[in-house]
Amino acid sequence: MSEASRERGRIAGTAAPLPIANLDTDQIMPKQFLLGIDKSGLAAGVLYDLRFTPDGIPRPDFVLNTPAYADTRILVGGPNFGCGSSREHAVWGLLQMGIAVVLAPSYGEIFYYNALNNRLLPIMLAPEQIDAISAEIALPETNQLVIDVLGQTVQTASGRSYGFHLEARHKKMYLDGLDVLGASHAMLPQIEAFERLHWAANPWVRVLSGSASPSPFQTTSMET
Repeated sequence: MSEASRERGRIAGTAAPLPIANLDTDQIMPKQFLLGIDKSGLAAGVLYDLRFTPDGIPRPDFVLNTPAYADTRILVGGPNFGCGSSREHAVWGLLQMGIAVVLAPSYGEIFYYNALNNRLLPIMLAPEQIDAISAEIALPETNQLVIDVLGQTVQTASGRSYGFHLEARHKKMYLDGLDVLGASHAMLPQIEAFERLHWAANPWVRVLSGSASPSPFQTTSMET
């Protein structure tokens, strides 16, 4: 494994407790911030109604508005984090805000895979483990966590360590710095090899299609 991969596999920083059950994507990224045609400018909308009053004034009692959590990189949330609509903007906004990892007991399924595909790391731990971590990071003097993706552990400031599960494919994507498109492109040689075998075994498909190169993945010419 390269040194760059090892560095990507370690995330350390301030963690903020956000113990809200069923925090949905509409709350994470309200609809009024979905006006652009690209991914830019979404950080301002993240958790807007929790961070600000209706007049746009920061709520002083909201954790991310307090000085001790101003540089938060890790959120520790409640069950069913990211439920609701499928808007991928919720993930993009969190990343733009500087959030690299979310810890929660469970996730909305679409949010979970949107996060993995965009390199926002969603970690699932048992509810009692999340509660213990939340209690520790609620104190500014112990609000630091270290995530070791290679070893699949979360370590607290007190030295407690919690293991988590990550599918091998997603772990490799994270360590190699790839999103879902990059991971697919990295398999191009295998895709092309499969296509060559497929068309050799099924030449009639090629004839019926009327195309010498019917596959959108084919990047090299095929012998006839």
